Amino acid sequence: MPMPCRCTGSRASSKDSLTYKAMQYTLNQWERLTGYCADGRLTISNALAENAIRPFAIGCLEPFAYLHYVLQHIGAAETVEQIEALLPWNAKLKAAQ
Repeated sequence: MPMPCRCTGSRASSKDSLTYKAMQYTLNQWERLTGYCADGRLTISNALAENAIRPFAIGCLEPFAYLHYVLQHIGAAETVEQIEALLPWNAKLKAAQ
């Protein structure tokens, strides 16, 4: 997709303005911003990524406790199932008191 023309003249924003900075950022990221148009498998929404990490973000309110749990148990994990049991949404942590 071709990049839009850059504005010049009396109606252009001042280089110190937030509008100018936002427009420059958009133009500098043009290839990435329009990349999803070239590949129909890509989506502009990141809802799938957010939903994928939500169990970790919500289920692991105590990151230190989770990290401690994983470090205690990962050495004994010998199978894929045992490693999967250490994932945040599978880990059985004691409730914080």
